[in-house]
Amino acid sequence: MIPKELLKKIRRIEIRTSHMVNDVLAGQYHSAFKGRGMEFEEVREYQIGDDVRTIDRNVTARYGKPHVKRFREERELTVLLLVDMSPSNDFGTADQVKRELAAEICATLAFSAIRNNDKVGMICFTDQIEAFLPPRKGANHVLRVIRELLYLKPKSRGTDLTMLFDFLNKTFRKRSVVFLVSDFQASGFENAMRIARKRHDVIPISISDQREMELPNIGMIELMDAETGETIIVDTSNAALRRNYSLKAVSNMDERDTLFRKMKMDAIHVKTGESFTEPLRRFFLAREARL
Repeated sequence: MIPKELLKKIRRIEIRTSHMVNDVLAGQYHSAFKGRGMEFEEVREYQIGDDVRTIDRNVTARYGKPHVKRFREERELTVLLLVDMSPSNDFGTADQVKRELAAEICATLAFSAIRNNDKVGMICFTDQIEAFLPPRKGANHVLRVIRELLYLKPKSRGTDLTMLFDFLNKTFRKRSVVFLVSDFQASGFENAMRIARKRHDVIPISISDQREMELPNIGMIELMDAETGETIIVDTSNAALRRNYSLKAVSNMDERDTLFRKMKMDAIHVKTGESFTEPLRRFFLAREARL
């Protein structure tokens, strides 16, 4: 049985995110994604007013008359939420942990999708697949997504994005809109991500906490790696140590963002304790502008 406190938290997320979808992000999801999925319909002779960029050169050469390719909009999309459940996402110093922020973001995206008659699926992962909800429609399905994100107790402690992308590509042959929600504390996944990017519209959502970027000056503290359990004692009063910590964090972030740019991915960056509405809105508006 789900604890009452968890049910209250699910209800709060449902109310808050539904409000965002209805009042703040109304119409922007539709504008950003509808029309992106196009299915080939036919080849026919060119008619006045047709876009010359749709001319099929091979068919035109074969018949000696201009022919164009015709496409129709794919009305129903499949939206997949790939959510990092590794222990590093149970960290947070700004009134919420990264996992709770991920749940709110996914709920907002899921409610936006079902409002536009799209299917929503979810894959929760660590260094293995922890949970898989096949794509479905309906508000009850979204509530199950939220419940899994808050209630699921992962069996493993690592992070393996290569394994995740392999599972994605084998399970979903049809092109989908894929939101990858993670703190990206992993490495060696570039090739697998590149393959997934060719098959799907992959959108990374990077979640971080301010203390992952800078250490406070509070003397001797013990730090533990949430995924390996390794501990280390550091003296945060050492200015050089704090500076090197921040420089390393910035370097890791720059390296990750450079990878996203090379793959032409529209990354979304959010932090615990801060509103994610504006980053989402900027993303939708940028997509809409390109369309």
